[in-house]
Amino acid sequence: MTRSVPIVDQEYVSATLTVEAPAAEVFAVLADPTTHSAIDGTGWVQQPVDRAPLAEKGQIFRMAMYHPDHPEGDYQVANQIEVLDPPRSISWRTGEEKEGGRLEFGGWIWRYDLAPLGPSTTEVTLTYDWTAVPQFIREYLEFPMFGPEHLTNSLQHLAELAASATRT
Repeated sequence: MTRSVPIVDQEYVSATLTVEAPAAEVFAVLADPTTHSAIDGTGWVQQPVDRAPLAEKGQIFRMAMYHPDHPEGDYQVANQIEVLDPPRSISWRTGEEKEGGRLEFGGWIWRYDLAPLGPSTTEVTLTYDWTAVPQFIREYLEFPMFGPEHLTNSLQHLAELAASATRT
């Protein structure tokens, strides 16, 4: 696997890794919410609340989370698919479900871009983008909420899952 140095800008952070698996297999892992806790490089993502595969733009999927600095420790996020272009890209914005089932998004987006380098090799770029986060949220949350190594760790986990799925 080829690793690149994470890029940190004022409004986003990204990392790229060459994965020894076909793009379709990598995408299948990303489109399965049951794999997201294994992909996560921080340990915050716990398990999916919604287990259905990610299949269409606008789809909502919820994840159970844990963070020691969160007021409740355990909490839940609601993600909405923004881009779904198999096997090239997938992205979602993250927010929370408010009273009455109303969804509210914070302005940050997770995006994976896949570029086939051959029949069994894929370059994967993971980007965490917070350009749309409003000022009132930036007053109490620091961005990024983690170091750039989180993205590299996540890509490594994704590579391991995709490679093992390819072998089975």
